[in-house]
Amino acid sequence: MNALDMTSRKPPNHSALRSLENEVSPEEWQARVDLAATYRLVAHYGWDDMIFTHISARVPGPEHHFLINPYGLLFEEITASSLVKIDVDGNKVVDSPYPVNPAGFTIHSAIHMNREDAHCVIHLHTTDGIAVSAQEQGLLPLDQHAMMVSGDIAYHDYEGIALDLDERERLVKDIGDKNVMILRNHGTLSVGNTCADAFLRIYYLERACSMQVRALAGGVKWNRANQGVPEKTAMQGKMALSGMVGGLAWPALLRKLDRIDPSYRH
Repeated sequence: MNALDMTSRKPPNHSALRSLENEVSPEEWQARVDLAATYRLVAHYGWDDMIFTHISARVPGPEHHFLINPYGLLFEEITASSLVKIDVDGNKVVDSPYPVNPAGFTIHSAIHMNREDAHCVIHLHTTDGIAVSAQEQGLLPLDQHAMMVSGDIAYHDYEGIALDLDERERLVKDIGDKNVMILRNHGTLSVGNTCADAFLRIYYLERACSMQVRALAGGVKWNRANQGVPEKTAMQGKMALSGMVGGLAWPALLRKLDRIDPSYRH
């Protein structure tokens, strides 16, 4: 059955799913654990949108397979074994009782197929992210968080719910070699060579969006950084968010998850 088949009638019992740890390579299992952790972190920070939006990770190896969320589970329920492995055509590589979100397949397959460095792709529908995506000027250099991602941001115009495979070409063209994107009137997106890098980038983007919404709500003139400072901070941010910060923050985030609920590892 094609993974995009949305005709599943009865929700499977996710608590009864067997562990795949001994059925996949150690590299794939690590990718599954990291991706499941990313889903749990998004839920922890309140960035999830019920069962909607999506995060994906490339499975190590030459096959161009990737992992995506089982459609129907809340992010707080996702585990390493429940993630669905599909190919670039949307076909399940390993049997799963779950379908995947067709819109997720459209957006994520486009980036995974055309960016070898995009091992993880995060797409969110947060309140503040969507608010900024609906503002004509986009992300403003109001604060350090915004400046840190300002040199690495792209924009993509809204074309409706992402079900049209033709949109993939335009997504790829718009993101280019950037690592964060505002999907206008829709939400936010980040890519990374690891789940850690993608998560840190979306963290900074989402924080910047929240600060922009609050700053503009104040109704007063905002202070502009001195000339050259936004550009300097953008260069610093691109370096810091390319593995440097993630290498320190990711283990701390995993420790946080392990204290809250370590079931993502199963």
